[in-house]
Amino acid sequence: MNRNKEKNQVGQSPHHNRRWKILAFLSLAQLMVVLDATIVNIALPSAQADLGFGDADRQWIITAYALAFGSLLLLGGRLADYLGRKRTLIVGLFGFAGASAIGGLAPSFEVLVGARALQGMFGALLAPSALSTLTTTFTEPSERAKAFGVYGALAGGGGAVGLLLGGLLTEYLDWRWTMFVNVAFAIPAGIGLAALLVNDPRRDEVRVDIPGAIAASTGLFGIVFGFSRAEADGWTAAVTLASLAAGVALLALFILIERRSDAPLLPLRVVADRNRAGSYLAVGVAGASMFGVFLFLTYYLQQTLGMSPIETGLAFLPMIAFLMVGSISSSTKLMPRFGPRPLVPTGMVLAAAGMVWLTGVGVDSTYAGAVLPGLALVGAGFGLIIAPSMASATLGVAVSDSGVASAMVNTSQQVGGSVGTALLSTISASAVTAFASGKVPGPELAAQAAVHGYTTAFWVAAAVLAAGAVVTAITLRSGAPQAEGDQAEGEGSLAMAH
Repeated sequence: MNRNKEKNQVGQSPHHNRRWKILAFLSLAQLMVVLDATIVNIALPSAQADLGFGDADRQWIITAYALAFGSLLLLGGRLADYLGRKRTLIVGLFGFAGASAIGGLAPSFEVLVGARALQGMFGALLAPSALSTLTTTFTEPSERAKAFGVYGALAGGGGAVGLLLGGLLTEYLDWRWTMFVNVAFAIPAGIGLAALLVNDPRRDEVRVDIPGAIAASTGLFGIVFGFSRAEADGWTAAVTLASLAAGVALLALFILIERRSDAPLLPLRVVADRNRAGSYLAVGVAGASMFGVFLFLTYYLQQTLGMSPIETGLAFLPMIAFLMVGSISSSTKLMPRFGPRPLVPTGMVLAAAGMVWLTGVGVDSTYAGAVLPGLALVGAGFGLIIAPSMASATLGVAVSDSGVASAMVNTSQQVGGSVGTALLSTISASAVTAFASGKVPGPELAAQAAVHGYTTAFWVAAAVLAAGAVVTAITLRSGAPQAEGDQAEGEGSLAMAH
């Protein structure tokens, strides 16, 4: 009764008086999901020595998470809409905690890979539920801007936090703590949100689009798997080409199914809006280039400049600082006045400039001169891209579609990151081979070839960001977002649907 009364007083959300506490716990959940994509990277050598698996197998510790997470996000988002965000959020959090505990206790490589896949499955349930809960909790434009600024900063900087935390845990405790630490995130977040959130009404009258779910999940699996195999086996390998072709064909089939379905997994109206389409593209481009920065700079800082895992993690902190300042400033000051169109392309140009700066790194470069300015530019650029894109991607969506609209944000980032990592890794490896060809082998040549591979990847990332700047400048609409009108329209859509 009190909660219903509270909803009537506020007019929009039963969570209004608890919104900042809810944001704190949602941010904790989001940070856990994002950092888990990178936290085990630094721990891989220790895990490999402990469990005794080979070099060819270690990629599966990373890929198992990405495959499960990326391929099931759309289904997870739709389940949040059908079953209620609180239910899927709590199940996702406690499931993630359980999978992490299994991974930390893993006696073998196979169990660890299975645990990572389970983490990805529960992450696919958790991530869109968290973002759509944020979307429906913060409805006032100024407060919504602040909330998305914080959330966007965590979404962008979580990967770098994962590298730092992975280095600390591996160096001072044990690689297994890179898995156990998730329990410390998930349990408090789950308990807090269980107490604070109101259950959404379960929509039993709405059917789950099973054919669409199968086509989308297997299609995304094919795309992510194909790009992960391209990194290991090359672009012309049969498994790479077959996976990518099957993935594209299944996603095309998915679109046909959605056009004919009475209860589509992804209503095409969600992606038909120009601002949302441009925002999904922006998040994907940012994900592709961001994971490239983490991957190649991690290798450069450790193998070329000789930094320890902890020093490597600390080296990324300036990027996080600039990203957080840019994210919060763009959300609270700029987005309400100008909308996403001037912000996102500008952010991509800044990030591209940072990548160009990083192409100047050499075997004998210093961190302060060659790396720090580039990281600052990249961080500031991502701050202008991610938070405004996340806000635009979920603004004005009917409440019944908020879960799947949020899932598309996560899908864009995850698929973008997987594609970017594979693409940049393959290009970098080819550049290394070409640089060393015909020259006398030796440690100095190996170091120079490696750096040439990194700088080639940075040039490609800069080109991708520049292209993204052009496309988003064309796609995104001018003008400040009409949050209140859009929200009302979303509520109206929901009322009409029921």
